[in-house]
Amino acid sequence: MSRKLRLWLIFLIFLNGYVSLSFELVVLRQLSFWVGSSAVITSIIMGIFLGFMSLGYFLGSSERIAHKRIRTILATSFIIIALFAFFAASFPLVMEYFTHLYQWGITSSVAQTFIFSFLFLSIGPFLFGFNTTLLSRCLHKYNTNYTGNIMAWDTIGSVLGSLLTTLILMPFIGVNHTVMLIVALAGFAAIVTRPKWWVITLAVLVFIPTVLINSDKVQQYKFGILVNNANSTISVSQFSDNTRVLYMNGLPMSIYNPATGANAMYIDYLNEHFIYNLPANKRHKILVLGAGGFTAGLNDTYNDYTFVDIEHTLQEISEKYFLGRSLPANKKFIVQDASQYLKNSNEQYDLILLDVYSNSFQVPEGFITAEFMQRVKSHVAPNGILIMNIIASQSFRDKYSQVFDNTFHTVFTQNTQRQVIGFANPYVQNDVANILYVWYNRESDNRIYTINKTPVIYDRHIR
Repeated sequence: MSRKLRLWLIFLIFLNGYVSLSFELVVLRQLSFWVGSSAVITSIIMGIFLGFMSLGYFLGSSERIAHKRIRTILATSFIIIALFAFFAASFPLVMEYFTHLYQWGITSSVAQTFIFSFLFLSIGPFLFGFNTTLLSRCLHKYNTNYTGNIMAWDTIGSVLGSLLTTLILMPFIGVNHTVMLIVALAGFAAIVTRPKWWVITLAVLVFIPTVLINSDKVQQYKFGILVNNANSTISVSQFSDNTRVLYMNGLPMSIYNPATGANAMYIDYLNEHFIYNLPANKRHKILVLGAGGFTAGLNDTYNDYTFVDIEHTLQEISEKYFLGRSLPANKKFIVQDASQYLKNSNEQYDLILLDVYSNSFQVPEGFITAEFMQRVKSHVAPNGILIMNIIASQSFRDKYSQVFDNTFHTVFTQNTQRQVIGFANPYVQNDVANILYVWYNRESDNRIYTINKTPVIYDRHIR
């Protein structure tokens, strides 16, 4: 075997490993905003991915595949991989997929993940395994001792794909450009394998719509997407009445009308009843976990605010495209995971707003545990207030609404309030609404009134 041929085969094995891991990680990122990233969801995706890859390893060893046809088969495989990477990893197409599933009544995240995985994560991974086996056969034809080298270069490609995709590409060039790179590399591998006009034509035909759908200009003007990085896909839409909506990962996070000053209904409620009427005897410390569009206390320039969010572009996007104005000096933004911020801080706050439960099906699982709530509780100052905004069934129609309520009252056993915002009708089937869970950090009296002892006349608050 010539040195040139050996290097060519090793390069393709490396590239196959790189594209496979990069493709898998981008898909995990895109899906996480609809189905979460729990162990169950991740195991479904990885299980189907690896299962079909194993099938590809097995079928690639078939003796019926003639050696002279391997280059043509490899080129075709890489083209198909590029096509499925386009469909499975382009955010606008993934958004369309989930929109249709909800319209068809398929709301289970497990069912959504299974369907997606079988549709889009079966053929591509199968071909990754299939290609590795075919390339290995080519190397073994000339040297049967290349097994270690094959495994090493495939693994090196996978490791590099993993590290570059998560640490450099998605954070710095964006997920949309990472998708274009994956498709381009798969197309390049096809052309290198079989430099024929039909291969080049197919590679170009796949790459053109990939660029159109994932380019910054198209995503911004067609879909309103302003940011598409490792953490978030952010867009801002403005309607005819001047109302602006800030979307993160396809979901509405904040609402603001610069003409009327109106915000999302629950934010207006919070501002009116908990923020704008704070006593003016001191500058109160307010912590907002989940910054959104910075509309909590938007017009308050007196009290001190700390906004915490993992998405570093939120302030810039909000000031430029959503609010249309800069945050005042009394508001600071910290880019950090909410749990890590609380873990590393000893600060106590007069008011904490926990606004990370953005919808009823994308729930950050680490933030709904009793342990996390206990951590938040420890940062509420004496006589301070904690408010959690969640989206759930107001009449406890589902397990999530029930168990969240159980968890909350396990940690916050007394001095609590549950406030439904906006539409409230417990008799309709879909009674999901914004619900504020409120805890007042005040000394509690553990007594109860009984028929034997009812000193209510002495306990009642007298104005």
